[in-house]
Amino acid sequence: MAMALDEKFFEKFGIEYAPNEIIFCEFEPGNEFYFIQSGRVRIVKLIQNREKNLTVMTEGDVLGEMAILEEQPRSATAIAMDHVKLLKFHRDNFDALISGNPQLAYKLLVIFSKRIYEAKRRLMILLLEEPQLKVMDVLVMLVEQDPHLDMQNVVSLQVTAQDVARWAGITEDETQKELTHLSRLDKIELFGDRIVVKKIREFQRLVASKRKSMYQ
Repeated sequence: MAMALDEKFFEKFGIEYAPNEIIFCEFEPGNEFYFIQSGRVRIVKLIQNREKNLTVMTEGDVLGEMAILEEQPRSATAIAMDHVKLLKFHRDNFDALISGNPQLAYKLLVIFSKRIYEAKRRLMILLLEEPQLKVMDVLVMLVEQDPHLDMQNVVSLQVTAQDVARWAGITEDETQKELTHLSRLDKIELFGDRIVVKKIREFQRLVASKRKSMYQ
């Protein structure tokens, strides 16, 4: 999503990185977020002491925005792949951004709203006590997030047990155990890189019923 930004705006907030330069590191405190004006940025994370590529972000993308939403260390490392031009915003100059470029501020608002929804949805999952319900609700959430999926039909989710475990807040072994159990009950089919859910509405009803009983 390209945007017209005047030179004064770039002079005030602009920053550039050479190829392979680190923009920010995993685990360090984060008080800034970045809007990519040009170039590509690689997002990597240390998993069992090995560097794993999570994604590549390009022009129009925003990175490090969780620094504005919650005061937590960086969850990944950002590395410039090319000569990268960024707009760098600090928590304290966010007001200047909103008044200086409403179009960019709107894009950020949409991203922030999505992140807040995800945080709220994850909390709803974590509040469930039974691991099986947590796993079911993660699958329900993933279907809810994809407007192309129809809850009335069989749905295929490009997700692994590791992904489900992260959302559910339980171990990968526990998650695998619950997924295997659901597979044996013929509720789902397990593949290496995806999970096929046969009756997602059933999962949705079970979770909703449990959630209702929790708050009565």
